[in-house]
Amino acid sequence: MKTKKKILIAFLLNLVFSLMEVVGGVLSGSVAILSDAVHDFGDAASIGLSFFLEKKSSKQPNDTHTYGYARYSLLGGAITTGILFIGSLAVIYNAVYRLFFPTPLHYDGMLLLAAVGLTVNLIAGAFTHGGHSLNQRAVNLHMLEDALGWLIVLVGAIVMRFTHFNALDAILSIISAAVILIGAVHNGKQILNVFLLKTPKNIDVAELKTHLLEIEGVTDVHHLHVWSLDGERTYATLHVAATAYEAKIKNAVKEELSSHGVSHVTVEMEQEGEPCLEKTCVIEPQEPCPAHCHHHHH
Repeated sequence: MKTKKKILIAFLLNLVFSLMEVVGGVLSGSVAILSDAVHDFGDAASIGLSFFLEKKSSKQPNDTHTYGYARYSLLGGAITTGILFIGSLAVIYNAVYRLFFPTPLHYDGMLLLAAVGLTVNLIAGAFTHGGHSLNQRAVNLHMLEDALGWLIVLVGAIVMRFTHFNALDAILSIISAAVILIGAVHNGKQILNVFLLKTPKNIDVAELKTHLLEIEGVTDVHHLHVWSLDGERTYATLHVAATAYEAKIKNAVKEELSSHGVSHVTVEMEQEGEPCLEKTCVIEPQEPCPAHCHHHHH
């Protein structure tokens, strides 16, 4: 089944369910359920966003988006992460308030809702499982977190029903929100790394250079830039100085990069001894980089 369709189903399940939860949370008086409602609503919003942006992100490159639309998917992940971050902070705030001002709870209602919640999220989790994009992984992560959240509510409701230790509701709510918060921060860092053009984790630039210099005919490699478009696709541009302009050298360079998982390579070949006008791309304050960085051979 296509990613898009899976995401749409998960979206509808979550949206309907989060509305049911708000009602259930209010009726049963449980802050843990209300916290799950906030969380689920955040998920529904983010999944809807993912659906829209995932659709856009699979569009082919064109004149306005020469790199294609892959980063739109990443943007979806970023917004989702933001929603979860704010949502979980709000939940923690509410739960702490509840610890000081307890309210009566309706245990049976909590049990029923938690059982339904667990089922819905496991189904949605099964639908969104197996995605590769950071965005779909984020969506699947929510589903599993939600299922876990409901499991905790379920166990909590059973325990409270027999012990009447009502503060447990708020405590569980704080724990589950903290887990979501940590996940959101971790996901946010990964997404930020891609936006900041950090070298992808699986690429060791020093090792890459060493391998490239071992290719026969290659005398120097500089201006090596490696980045990722969306957390999956890796791009590289580099200058290769060689004893002669030979297609086989260029192909060997591309093969080497491809074996390191770089899918899209742009190589500029230079004859050995040919002066490279830009050994390193230093951005000098008085001179903008593009003017000084992209020279043309005449």
